[in-house]
This record gives sequence, structure tokens and C-alpha cells, in this order.
Amino acid sequence: MRLVLAVLLEQRLEWRHGYDLLKQTGLSSGTLYPLLMRMTDGGLVEAEWREPAKVGRPPRHAYRLTASGIALALQLAGSSDVLSGREALA
Repeated sequence: MRLVLAVLLEQRLEWRHGYDLLKQTGLSSGTLYPLLMRMTDGGLVEAEWREPAKVGRPPRHAYRLTASGIALALQLAGSSDVLSGREALA
């Protein structure tokens, strides 16, 4: 969960697709998607269906941190230096 929080914090205002999160975190889909669902249920992440960028493609879920998620991510980053030196904390 720390890794997902850190990755989402890097672009905290942007909606991120699960596939992008898979590539950036290196987690398997069987790990990432259940984690995102639990984080959504816990109020750390919000999810919504986004229209496709290309015609003929299906809608996809997109995710971003809630205010609670940002607060937790910043707290964890401060305690472990997970994000030290990254733009998200600038």
C-alpha cells in the first residue's frame, strides 16, 4: 500500500489508470486491483469510470488520492523517506 500511495502522491491531482499504476509499481494485477478496491473502500482513494481517449475503446477505471489518502501518504513519506527528493514533496 505504501508503494501505491507514493506513486499516486507523485501526481496527486491527476486521475491514474490501473495499467499505468501496474507499470509504475511493478505489482501484479492480482495484487494492485484488490488493493485499490480496499483503499477506495477505506476512503484513501477515489475511483471513477473515465471515457476512453480513442473511439472504440471501453471506458476504464481511474484512481486518485482523496484528502485522507494524501495526508496518509505524506505522513508515511515523512516517516520513511519513501519520496525524498521527488517533485511531489517540493
